[in-house]
Amino acid sequence: MSTVTYTGILLALVATTAYNVGLIQEKRALGQLPALDLRRVLHVIGSLMTSRAWLAGFALMLTGLACQTIALTFEPVSVVQPVLASGVVLVLVLSRLVLRERLHGGETWCVAAIAVSVVLLAMSSTGAKDSHHASPGWVAAVMVPTAVVGLAFALAALRGRRRGSTVGGVWAGVGTGLLYGVAALAIKALSGILVGHQTMADIAIGVISSPYLYVLGGSLAVAMLLFQAALQAGRASIVVPVSNVTGSVYFIIAGTLLFHEHLPASPGKLVLRLAGIALAVLVLVVLGRQAPEPVPADPALAGGQPLAEQLAEMRR
Repeated sequence: MSTVTYTGILLALVATTAYNVGLIQEKRALGQLPALDLRRVLHVIGSLMTSRAWLAGFALMLTGLACQTIALTFEPVSVVQPVLASGVVLVLVLSRLVLRERLHGGETWCVAAIAVSVVLLAMSSTGAKDSHHASPGWVAAVMVPTAVVGLAFALAALRGRRRGSTVGGVWAGVGTGLLYGVAALAIKALSGILVGHQTMADIAIGVISSPYLYVLGGSLAVAMLLFQAALQAGRASIVVPVSNVTGSVYFIIAGTLLFHEHLPASPGKLVLRLAGIALAVLVLVVLGRQAPEPVPADPALAGGQPLAEQLAEMRR
């Protein structure tokens, strides 16, 4: 394994650690904020921007995204993305230790299966280099419908009786995962500018003039707002893994096709990759068909507010 490979994998590990620790910090901060009403976007943004705890989590997430962009300049999608997706294990550990969340019944097995699917995808990586360039027409043809479907899923999950339930968390995770997958494709496309230009001035001009920068910004902004609402209403141990594995599987499939990465030549690795994708899809279907188990919509209750504070508020 070359030095470049080690560097890319190390950056991917830093990226997934910073990103997922930031998510847990955001979840804790959301527990102290009023319920996010997406019909009042400016009010939601104001609430988030005035929370120091939430901003700290958001800064960690941005650090993770920056490391992800750099890592993708060293390694192909099939190497970097499984490492990034392994952050689901960290989320599960932290959600139990920090947020005191518990999984019930079949949820435990489903989330464990998500972790297994991530391992299978990681084992299927070939280490072969891929292209940093893709046809803009094909990229648009993939990104636009994906963004529309993701937006529809997330909005439907955050409305009515589904909000805060296990099923609502699953579909909100699928919707935001697709939107984050679109953002990941834009990041991969932008990483080509870092490879194709020599000077900082050329890189800056190339990034600013690239439509992928604005696709990245738009998809991340929408995904973030929807994800924050889902994270506040539901459990991180459901919303985060589902969103993570959805985005990962989508990115691996779409990125492999758009950036001309070859499927594993080894039959064993090909079987591992297909099995990982199939298992992830099966888990999402099973979780999505579970009977709704409402979670308290009050963000203070959903975010793990101490019991004494909850009782004091009830007495008031």
